[in-house]
Amino acid sequence: QVQLVESGGGLVQAGGSLRLSCAASGTIFGINAMGWYRQAPGKQRELVAVLTSGGSTNYADSVKGRFTISRDNAKNTVALQMNSLKPEDTAVYFCHADLMWYTRDYWGQGTQVTVSS
Repeated sequence: QVQLVESGGGLVQAGGSLRLSCAASGTIFGINAMGWYRQAPGKQRELVAVLTSGGSTNYADSVKGRFTISRDNAKNTVALQMNSLKPEDTAVYFCHADLMWYTRDYWGQGTQVTVSS
């Protein structure tokens, strides 16, 4: 069984920074991609950033230049450094993993990020 455990959410003022971390544990043969999604109240879950095994990254237009995704392959962890946070970044952030040899995706339980104006 595979688990994704997130940490690092919280409350921050606009313009501030937060760093989210996600650790994947269990039987992992390799990682195709890991990333972060978010869901604000009343809205659909949306991609924030993703990092593939080949090192490619993809960011939502709304976070480009402010957020940076990184991964530690040896530890099966992914981090999201969020700078210059805005109130519209407020959401529950979910870690996501596309793993080798598994036919399903994996999600973390979510961590709340609240940005006050």
